Amino acid sequence: MKGFVSFLVFLTLLSCNSEVKKSSKNKTGETKILSDAGIIVRDYVNKDIVIAHRGSLYWSPEETEPAFRWSRNYGTDYLELDVQLTKDSILVAFHDSKLMRTTNITEVFPDRAESGINDFTLKELRNLDAGSWFNAANPERAKNSFENLRILTLEDVVMIAEGYKIKGVNDPEQEIQNGEWTGHYLYEKDPADNGNRPGLYIETKSPKPGTERILAIELAGFGWDINNNAKEIATEKGKVDIANTKARIILQSFSRKSIIQLEQVLPNIPKCLLLWHPNMGDDIKTDLIEAINFGIDNNVHIIGPSIAGEPNNYGELTAQWITELFHSAGMIIHPYTFDTDKQFNNYRERIDGVFTNRIDLALNIYKRQGDISPEDCFVELGYQ
Repeated sequence: MKGFVSFLVFLTLLSCNSEVKKSSKNKTGETKILSDAGIIVRDYVNKDIVIAHRGSLYWSPEETEPAFRWSRNYGTDYLELDVQLTKDSILVAFHDSKLMRTTNITEVFPDRAESGINDFTLKELRNLDAGSWFNAANPERAKNSFENLRILTLEDVVMIAEGYKIKGVNDPEQEIQNGEWTGHYLYEKDPADNGNRPGLYIETKSPKPGTERILAIELAGFGWDINNNAKEIATEKGKVDIANTKARIILQSFSRKSIIQLEQVLPNIPKCLLLWHPNMGDDIKTDLIEAINFGIDNNVHIIGPSIAGEPNNYGELTAQWITELFHSAGMIIHPYTFDTDKQFNNYRERIDGVFTNRIDLALNIYKRQGDISPEDCFVELGYQ
């Protein structure tokens, strides 16, 4: 462990003295532009990628095993997930800082229902049902097999991306060490795996101190850090193969502090600075230029702005003039969150990829729709 941390420090110092830190003004004289070294990293990322927001928000309980297995098989380029740190320093895939919206925390730990996810150990979190809420909220898309789903670790999601699944159905098989459950599960080759190998688009969500360092250690241990003995991941011709490229991981955050720390421990991996309209001041252009320049200075290659329109009605940060500003700095654009054909058609010509809750619609827009329906894909995966 100490040797690996020393290696990270060496990479940090190397990165700080590299060409990546150089930049210049573009022709407008307002924004900096991505360096030649930054462009190399930017170009790891394919054009017109489909990013499965939380695995699947529309079709299944977010950031659960069915969400990620379905998104993998359906043909997404990236499984998008939020990582949060447990009390015992394990990274789990979970969006909210608290557990009430998508689990039965009030039943299992009624006295701790208001506690944050960082206050629970992995074994405690594994006791929660992270799926039944979806059936109650979406009866038209409910499935019995969505009941009693477990909160996943980052490792679980990596294994799904590689074509595995948690061993066991309603009762996952536990990893036992020295006669005690570790909180982790065992895996098996997914019998329904169809050969797609998506990448991971990881967001540090309200990161607890140490999150970025642990993320770097875990990714290296899984063989997914391209800078640290990255393993070969077998792919098939004609299938999604992002997991075996230098863009197998993209890192993202709204937190500028986290972006800086991610570059320190995971240098020269594609990174996305997320932007949220309410955080902008009255002078949007000035704030956008400042965000771009911060990104250039910290080896960010992608901007993730919000889009307007139903059903989310977010503030508009992907207007034509704004995307021209981002592109003039040499950055690529992955806006969020696409849910309708109207949104796809309004923006697709001026962006480089999409965060979406409707992978099926996005793949159809990009003319990559498969022969199977979303519902039938769930059936093939064993979800009834």
